[in-house]
Amino acid sequence: MLKQLWVPVLLCSLPLLSPGCGNGANKSTSAAGGAGVATSAGGAIVTGGSTSSGGVMSSGGSNATGGIPGTGGILAAGGVTTAGGATSTGGSISTGGTTGTAGATATGGAKASGGSMGTGGAISTGGAKATGGAIATGGAIGTGGAKATGGAIATGGMLSTGGTAGTGGVGASGGAAAGPPESKPLGYGQGTTGGGSAAAVDAGSMAAVQAAIDAYSGAGGLVIHYTGKFDYATITDPCTQWKLPAQIVEIKKKGDITILGADGSAVNFGFHIASSSSNIIIRNMTIGLLPGGDAADAISIEGMSGGFPTNVWIDHNELFSSMAECTGAGDSSFDGLIDMKKGADNVTVSYNYIHDHHKGSLNGFSDSDTEVRHVTFHHNIFENMGSRTPLQRGGYSHLLNNRFSTITVSGANIRMDGYALIEGNYFEDAHNPVTSRDSSALGYWELRGNNIATPADFTKFNITWAASSSTPTKDATDWTTTKVFPVSLGYTYAVDPPQCLKDKLSSVAGAGKGLATLKCN
Repeated sequence: MLKQLWVPVLLCSLPLLSPGCGNGANKSTSAAGGAGVATSAGGAIVTGGSTSSGGVMSSGGSNATGGIPGTGGILAAGGVTTAGGATSTGGSISTGGTTGTAGATATGGAKASGGSMGTGGAISTGGAKATGGAIATGGAIGTGGAKATGGAIATGGMLSTGGTAGTGGVGASGGAAAGPPESKPLGYGQGTTGGGSAAAVDAGSMAAVQAAIDAYSGAGGLVIHYTGKFDYATITDPCTQWKLPAQIVEIKKKGDITILGADGSAVNFGFHIASSSSNIIIRNMTIGLLPGGDAADAISIEGMSGGFPTNVWIDHNELFSSMAECTGAGDSSFDGLIDMKKGADNVTVSYNYIHDHHKGSLNGFSDSDTEVRHVTFHHNIFENMGSRTPLQRGGYSHLLNNRFSTITVSGANIRMDGYALIEGNYFEDAHNPVTSRDSSALGYWELRGNNIATPADFTKFNITWAASSSTPTKDATDWTTTKVFPVSLGYTYAVDPPQCLKDKLSSVAGAGKGLATLKCN
């Protein structure tokens, strides 16, 4: 396991984003009220279980202490207006709930033990989604609250302490795959704290997100909790979608910002982190099928005349488009998913599910863009991708414990004197997975501890190669290091076994996974 991952920064008042979180080991418990660990307060079974206080209308009630806007509730400890709930101690109806103790209809809550909104989960303690709740241990809005002390959605984590599928883990009972969330990024983006403990602003649309950013002075921290939804099934023809005008949220010359998606949220717009906008976090967002063609990156981090972004953390998102090649656009029907250009530096890209897209991550927009970038990609899944996983021009990148599956054109393409440390990854069904091509100068890689050890493994993992017509070109057909990574990384880490990525990474990577980390042992 990674040794320096810390519990993630979630929403307002979340110690998750607090710079006070330490550099503890990956298995450490969370800070008080932080993004919960499977065994911490607000954990998988949580206060307010099957019949305890915290039910739908149970003790603490819908507006009572411990209730939906109560202590730890949506707005603040003590409730919307006074301690104990929106109207009075004990809640707007009565201690014990609307109809009876522990639930609106029956003991245990309207839908299941623990209540539909009470402490213990969005559906129930152990209810429809998971022990600990579909949204979060501690309640979708309950103790710990969406905006209160204890975490962005609840004490114990944004989605669920203990995971979506079973107590103690995303993948299985007992935490077979899930470790605690990170409270700070591992890697080159390790200095990123985002909006810290600033009070969260709810936003349910692109316009609301942009308005919150525009109204923010740029100092003191901004945390946006995104709750909007988008139904991708309404896009029946990708080749019509790409022709529509681009929809992009602009973050320009402002820093200390966190954008955190609620479980089940989804957007059809992208983010442009531009100029001197530094210390930015984007987490738990689902971003797909953007309109705008090559004018619309899902997440673009770009230096401009006013400066360049540094300290950016892109974590636990799902990013995708379509593998359609549309007339007039070809494989550029949809632009990049995570692009870094013109001096963007100190970036960590972690636990993202990146899939069904032609050109994934561009690091350097042209051969002349060789600013020294430092980027860490760890525990991401690149699946059903054409190329750019990533494309790197110049600079330094650490590709640690990623899974590359079904790469059809080329994978990690290291160019223009760039250096990549490619370590502990799992490659399968990949065409030209490590290469240097299509630029005027080669880049270099150090291969260390991947599932492929020698060319003899190519057949086993369905690794194929095709020569490029560009000059110069170097492919890793001999699977050897071309140059040792020449600089100190400046951070410590542990390498997970590549087979564990194959077996378990999909249970924790992407949005809606409780910001859980991989637990291999």
